[in-house]
Amino acid sequence: MSATLTSTEPATGAQLWQGTASDVEAEVARARTAWPKWAAQPIAYRIETLRRFVNVVRANEEALADLIARETGKPLWDARTEVTAVMNKVDISVAAFSERTGQRRLEAAMGARQSVRHKPHGVMAVLGPYNFPAHLPNGHIVPALLAGNAVIFKPSEKTPAVGETLVRFYHEAGVPEDAVRLVLGGPEEGKALAAHPDVGGVLFTGSAQTGIAINRQFAANPGKMLALEMGGNNPIVAWDTADIASAATLIVQSAFLSSGQRCTAASRLIVKESLADILIAEVKKLADRLIIDHPHADPAPFMGPVIDNQAADQLTESFLYLMSNGGRPIKHMVRTTKGLPFVTPAIIDVTPMTERPDIELFGPLLQVVRVADFESAILEANNTRYGLSAALIGGSPEQYNQFWSNIRAGIVNWNRPTNGASSSAPFGGVGISGNHRPSAYYAADYCAYPVASVEIEQPRASIGVGLKDIDTSAMGD
Repeated sequence: MSATLTSTEPATGAQLWQGTASDVEAEVARARTAWPKWAAQPIAYRIETLRRFVNVVRANEEALADLIARETGKPLWDARTEVTAVMNKVDISVAAFSERTGQRRLEAAMGARQSVRHKPHGVMAVLGPYNFPAHLPNGHIVPALLAGNAVIFKPSEKTPAVGETLVRFYHEAGVPEDAVRLVLGGPEEGKALAAHPDVGGVLFTGSAQTGIAINRQFAANPGKMLALEMGGNNPIVAWDTADIASAATLIVQSAFLSSGQRCTAASRLIVKESLADILIAEVKKLADRLIIDHPHADPAPFMGPVIDNQAADQLTESFLYLMSNGGRPIKHMVRTTKGLPFVTPAIIDVTPMTERPDIELFGPLLQVVRVADFESAILEANNTRYGLSAALIGGSPEQYNQFWSNIRAGIVNWNRPTNGASSSAPFGGVGISGNHRPSAYYAADYCAYPVASVEIEQPRASIGVGLKDIDTSAMGD
């Protein structure tokens, strides 16, 4: 008997959706049967089908944004930007497919030609997160379908309604129903899907703990493609700048946008000692003004709740841990609504702590570290096993060059937030933030594999060395 699944609105606690867990074996079998026919379609056909998907999303734009807002708790304006990213992904993926996995032909010896073409892996499993339940899985699904793969999508158990709707839109656009399948469920279904022998690759976005477990599971199976995006403990370094207001705005955007539930959110503000007091005061003043409310509130909130009460509890416990182990609170984290996962943005100075936990605090919790010199700032920024995103605010061009050269991260920005990465660039990190399979524009790289061929229409061959002479004496007249 299948388990019953429910999804509730973080901002209200109301039940939004109910369904049952999927049969992983049956879903993989359907996708496995469908993918050769989908792969055999001309690329122009697959492109046109996915452009129809954009039209379907556009026709349901406001309804999808409303559903994302309700199921994640993010403000409606934030959800609308996610829907826009879903639509933009198709044209970006078409360009990336052509540029990074297009066909190449070269002349070879003896009149032959040398070709490089790409083949799909087969059935790809996409394991999606809850913070961008449409945009991030769509960033895997669209390039995978373009390359000719079939896709099985397992959304986060916290956002199944958005996942179900996204798959329905693919089908309405004309993607064969068996070429995109939906698996609903929790960790057990995810494990079964990733381990299935008929799944040729797993495209994962989520926590480092889960990503590392999947990587370990694949250790004896190098034939499976594995692309991991596992978040970060991201630094934002603030150095000499006259524009304190802009610096504070960039820090607040980096730390608290989407309630801090972005894998590129800034977790650590590393600030020059002589600049710290004035800048931190400005950051706190701005954070105090942020409106925290339900997604459809008027005036529009800057941030909504975090995803659920468990996440809110973990964040408040993390704040208390930092405070009880030497951290000095600058702005306390407060639960504002009984029974619901609304938390205020928090700021804590952890400079006095001798050991700072190197974990991803997935929420609006900013740690401050004061340093004396720029070299110390870089050392502190790199004091993490993660390596997704980093930003320098202020500083000179020479210091930015030094920062860029020495920071271990896949995204390095100057006078811009740590978050808000472009889909027209690669998106991924190093360390335990990823496994060198960046997504976004570079997703084409892991959705198909290159095949090199040397080809000629008629066989032509000779051996010019190492043969015995022909014995003519044995030949008859």
